[in-house]
Amino acid sequence: MPRPKKQRKVYKPPFYNGFKPTGVSGRDLQKVILTLDEYEALRLADYFGMSQEEAAEEMEISRPTFTRLIESARKKTSDFIINGKFLSLEGGNIHFKNNVIRCEDCGHMFTTKLITDIRKCLNCDSVNISNLAGGFGHGKC
Repeated sequence: MPRPKKQRKVYKPPFYNGFKPTGVSGRDLQKVILTLDEYEALRLADYFGMSQEEAAEEMEISRPTFTRLIESARKKTSDFIINGKFLSLEGGNIHFKNNVIRCEDCGHMFTTKLITDIRKCLNCDSVNISNLAGGFGHGKC
């Protein structure tokens, strides 16, 4: 029986969950799925410039596992760019460390701990808010 996979730690959910080339309907495009752990690997290594060792430690996984994630993420991202596909961020064996709340009225976004219960916008007091972690099937931990 194989060993159960460790959940990879993701700092917070992405602001957007899909990307496509301009001028083309999304339903006409092939889909590339970038998992949330692959997204986090790209964010840490390529956006923040962390070494693989530092990024693996941040995600609480081994360095060889991180290497596999970043290689897969780069291949999928280049496929999206070069072949003009629809890139969807979804899935993966992950656990968010933080959450992002977005106000649908004023557009304000703020990062909170997952255990924080926010019921209205901190900027405009609107109750029309979205829980981005919940949008990825990750409710309260």
